[in-house]
Amino acid sequence: MAHFDSRKNKRPHQGIAAPVLLFICVIVLFAAGISSVGEGTLKRQKEALENALTRYITECYAEEGRYPESVYYLEDRYGLRFNEDRFYVDYRVRSENVRPEFTVITRQEDE
Repeated sequence: MAHFDSRKNKRPHQGIAAPVLLFICVIVLFAAGISSVGEGTLKRQKEALENALTRYITECYAEEGRYPESVYYLEDRYGLRFNEDRFYVDYRVRSENVRPEFTVITRQEDE
Protein backbone atom coordinates (compact mmCIF):
# COMPACT_ATOMS: atom_id res chain seq x y z
CA MET A 1 0.00 0.00 0.00
CA ALA A 2 1.35 3.41 -0.97
CA HIS A 3 1.75 5.84 1.77
CA PHE A 4 1.03 9.49 0.80
CA ASP A 5 2.18 12.37 2.93
CA SER A 6 -0.76 14.78 3.13
CA ARG A 7 0.99 17.34 5.28
CA LYS A 8 1.56 20.81 3.85
CA ASN A 9 4.95 22.29 3.26
CA LYS A 10 7.06 22.04 6.41
CA ARG A 11 8.35 25.63 5.96
CA PRO A 12 5.37 27.93 5.43
CA HIS A 13 7.53 31.10 5.14
CA GLN A 14 9.79 29.72 2.43
CA GLY A 15 7.86 31.27 -0.49
CA ILE A 16 7.72 34.75 1.06
CA ALA A 17 11.42 35.65 0.73
CA ALA A 18 11.37 36.51 -3.00
CA PRO A 19 8.35 38.88 -2.86
CA VAL A 20 9.74 40.62 0.24
CA LEU A 21 13.12 41.14 -1.44
CA LEU A 22 11.39 42.45 -4.56
CA PHE A 23 9.34 44.88 -2.45
CA ILE A 24 12.47 46.15 -0.67
CA CYS A 25 14.24 46.67 -4.01
CA VAL A 26 11.29 48.65 -5.36
CA ILE A 27 11.25 50.87 -2.24
CA VAL A 28 15.02 51.52 -2.49
CA LEU A 29 14.74 52.44 -6.19
CA PHE A 30 11.77 54.71 -5.47
CA ALA A 31 13.69 56.51 -2.71
CA ALA A 32 16.70 56.96 -5.00
CA GLY A 33 14.44 58.43 -7.71
CA ILE A 34 12.85 60.89 -5.28
CA SER A 35 16.30 62.02 -4.11
CA SER A 36 17.42 62.55 -7.69
CA VAL A 37 14.35 64.65 -8.50
CA GLY A 38 14.93 66.76 -5.36
CA GLU A 39 18.54 67.46 -6.35
CA GLY A 40 17.47 68.49 -9.86
CA THR A 41 14.84 70.85 -8.47
CA LEU A 42 17.37 72.46 -6.13
CA LYS A 43 19.78 72.96 -9.02
CA ARG A 44 17.07 74.65 -11.12
CA GLN A 45 16.12 76.92 -8.19
CA LYS A 46 19.75 77.96 -7.78
CA GLU A 47 20.05 78.72 -11.50
CA ALA A 48 16.81 80.74 -11.40
CA LEU A 49 18.15 82.80 -8.47
CA GLU A 50 21.43 83.44 -10.31
CA ASN A 51 19.50 84.56 -13.41
CA ALA A 52 17.24 86.83 -11.33
CA LEU A 53 20.25 88.45 -9.63
CA THR A 54 21.90 89.10 -12.98
CA ARG A 55 18.67 90.57 -14.40
CA TYR A 56 17.99 92.83 -11.37
CA ILE A 57 21.60 94.06 -11.19
CA THR A 58 21.45 95.01 -14.87
CA GLU A 59 18.03 96.62 -14.49
CA CYS A 60 19.21 98.66 -11.51
CA TYR A 61 22.23 99.92 -13.42
CA ALA A 62 20.10 100.81 -16.45
CA GLU A 63 17.56 102.72 -14.37
CA GLU A 64 19.77 104.37 -11.73
CA GLY A 65 23.19 104.59 -13.40
CA ARG A 66 24.87 102.65 -10.61
CA TYR A 67 24.97 99.11 -9.35
CA PRO A 68 23.03 98.07 -6.22
CA GLU A 69 25.03 98.13 -3.00
CA SER A 70 23.52 94.93 -1.58
CA VAL A 71 21.11 92.06 -2.09
CA TYR A 72 18.80 93.80 0.40
CA TYR A 73 18.60 96.76 -1.98
CA LEU A 74 17.44 94.42 -4.74
CA GLU A 75 14.87 92.91 -2.39
CA ASP A 76 13.51 96.31 -1.34
CA ARG A 77 13.52 98.12 -4.68
CA TYR A 78 13.27 95.39 -7.33
CA GLY A 79 11.26 92.65 -5.66
CA LEU A 80 13.96 89.96 -5.48
CA ARG A 81 12.69 87.03 -3.41
CA PHE A 82 14.45 83.80 -2.52
CA ASN A 83 14.50 81.19 0.22
CA GLU A 84 17.22 82.38 2.61
CA ASP A 85 17.04 79.11 4.52
CA ARG A 86 18.01 77.23 1.36
CA PHE A 87 20.42 79.69 -0.33
CA TYR A 88 23.07 82.18 0.76
CA VAL A 89 24.10 84.96 -1.64
CA ASP A 90 27.69 86.15 -1.29
CA TYR A 91 27.45 89.64 -2.84
CA ARG A 92 30.62 91.72 -3.30
CA VAL A 93 30.68 95.33 -4.43
CA ARG A 94 33.92 96.95 -5.56
CA SER A 95 32.54 100.38 -6.51
CA GLU A 96 29.39 102.03 -7.88
CA ASN A 97 30.53 101.73 -11.50
CA VAL A 98 31.95 98.20 -11.40
CA ARG A 99 29.54 95.30 -11.72
CA PRO A 100 29.29 93.45 -8.39
CA GLU A 101 30.25 89.81 -8.14
CA PHE A 102 27.96 87.31 -6.50
CA THR A 103 27.94 83.63 -5.69
CA VAL A 104 24.85 81.63 -4.77
CA ILE A 105 25.65 78.99 -2.18
CA THR A 106 23.27 76.15 -1.32
CA ARG A 107 22.93 75.78 2.43
CA GLN A 108 23.17 72.32 3.97
CA GLU A 109 19.92 70.97 5.34
CA ASP A 110 19.94 69.90 8.99
CA GLU A 111 19.27 66.23 9.36
